[in-house]
Amino acid sequence: MKLKLKIFSNPDRNIYFLRKVKAIVEGVVRYSSFVTFGLLLYHLGYDPEPLSYAISSFIFTFCLILIGVGYILKILLNEPSILVGRVILEILLSLFLIGFSLLRWNVFGMEFSEGILDYSRQYFLVNILVVVLFFIETSKFSLTINRLKASPTLVFILSFLILIFIGAILLSLPHATTQGITFVDALFTSTSAVCVTGLIVLDTAKDFTFFGQMTIMILFQIGGLGMMTFTSFFGFFFKGSYSIENQLFIRDYINENNVGEIYSTLLKIVFFTILTEVAAALLIFHFTDDSQFTSKGDQLFFAAFHAVSAFCNAGFSTLSNGLYEAGFRESYNMHLVLALAIILGGIGFPVVINYYNYLKHVIVGGTKKLLGIESYRHVPRVTNISTRLSLYTTGILLIVGFLAFGVFERDSTLAGLSPYGRLVTTIFGAVTPRTAGFNTVDMTMLTVPTILIYLILMWIGASPGSTGGGLKTSTFAVAILNTLSIATGKKRVEVFRRQISNETLRKAFAVIALSFLVIGFGVFLVMLFNPELPLIDVAFEVFSAFSTVGLSLGITSQLGTASKLVIMVCMFMGRVGTLTILIAIVRKAGEQRYKYPEENVFIT
Repeated sequence: MKLKLKIFSNPDRNIYFLRKVKAIVEGVVRYSSFVTFGLLLYHLGYDPEPLSYAISSFIFTFCLILIGVGYILKILLNEPSILVGRVILEILLSLFLIGFSLLRWNVFGMEFSEGILDYSRQYFLVNILVVVLFFIETSKFSLTINRLKASPTLVFILSFLILIFIGAILLSLPHATTQGITFVDALFTSTSAVCVTGLIVLDTAKDFTFFGQMTIMILFQIGGLGMMTFTSFFGFFFKGSYSIENQLFIRDYINENNVGEIYSTLLKIVFFTILTEVAAALLIFHFTDDSQFTSKGDQLFFAAFHAVSAFCNAGFSTLSNGLYEAGFRESYNMHLVLALAIILGGIGFPVVINYYNYLKHVIVGGTKKLLGIESYRHVPRVTNISTRLSLYTTGILLIVGFLAFGVFERDSTLAGLSPYGRLVTTIFGAVTPRTAGFNTVDMTMLTVPTILIYLILMWIGASPGSTGGGLKTSTFAVAILNTLSIATGKKRVEVFRRQISNETLRKAFAVIALSFLVIGFGVFLVMLFNPELPLIDVAFEVFSAFSTVGLSLGITSQLGTASKLVIMVCMFMGRVGTLTILIAIVRKAGEQRYKYPEENVFIT
């Protein structure tokens, strides 16, 4: 007895004990949320037998009680400094979960309809809450990934692979499709969604149910932002803190050198994403014709699906013929909204954050000057060279695409359109090959010059740090500047009164060389496995896959299993990055403490 009193009277031991209890409670809540989410998917994806339904229903309800009690215990075990708003939210959440569970077991002797207490969509709020709880716990758990002692590059690659595999399993569930699906096709669709490509082997509109379409939308939403970026933000939001290891680990994903600004950068990324997608969805909802939908709910889902797909540059559509579908091909205002969302998603988060900081400085400084608080302080070079290269290159490529499409398609896909229709279709035709993947014209009617221009635009792709793929605008710009520098006899590559480092030049060359290697090998393999397909169509397909564009000349559904696997690898390598994969695989060389004599190689 004295020993026990001595142990618990020691403050350090008490703290250790409380931490152990808190860790156990958090573990129970986490794994209970995983179980409830798994059971929810089981009931949404299958039609369980009565016995399995009863057992899983009991486990589901019991886990909800554990989660509710767990949140109450976590509130009691937390430090007093925790935010009051979070405490109130967790208390309400706990009471709701416990109350709902008791009602399911009819503890109060009250009568409830079968529809309210089962897993059907009628109990939408509980289903959504279970998904949210799973996401919260997964996000917090992701912050412990640094314990694996793996490199950020490898974790980045693995996060995409895990998400693709999970998506394939979900799309393989019976209730995800109307006629069933093979695992290869499910894997292809999941890869296309996670890698925000948009190539499809099944009709998203007809072959997938609402559950399947919702799964696809979630996959390209997470894939567009990046798995680690997505979970890291919400992990911090619900956990309330980052360790130093977390901050050092996460900064590589969001290109933030200042460790103290990591959460602020994540907040800006998520806020800009939500703001753009919500605004785009509302505008799409406004500009679509009500008569094309059976209900307001269908119209709202259509708007949300296409807004997210556009911003993430995914290219998925719930229309069988894409935006060329009858009743939508002349919705030009909606096309402009989608084009703007595509540009904002593909311009890159670093560009958005850079100009946000610049505008904030101008507005705040100007306001203080007008109010007489202090004189305006000029901060030189708020926008860095990477931001300016990405922005200028994007603008030039859009102009080139606009002029090329307008000239080469004037007597083909643009024929018969109104002046406003020709203008909007030309604008959209210049935007969509920048990794977007939507089509407002019949792709099989494109002229050969347009297809060749599209190959170049698709290959270059979006900007770094964006939701899009491809070579990236800054890489292409650096390569052009390096070429011009060599041609003019300069020993340095200079732009905007800055010198580009040799490391950047070497990386640009490596990325370009690897992209040609992957694309060339991909075309070779697809032609080997499907020799009956036209070469131009296959080349277009592989360029589209590698650059995560999603445009196709109509051969995706004709690909054999081996060709589908090739296209999947191209999509994955294009989204993750060939150089990223190479760095993760190849062993890093140690510091070179020697230097061989230099010698020139004959190059013409």
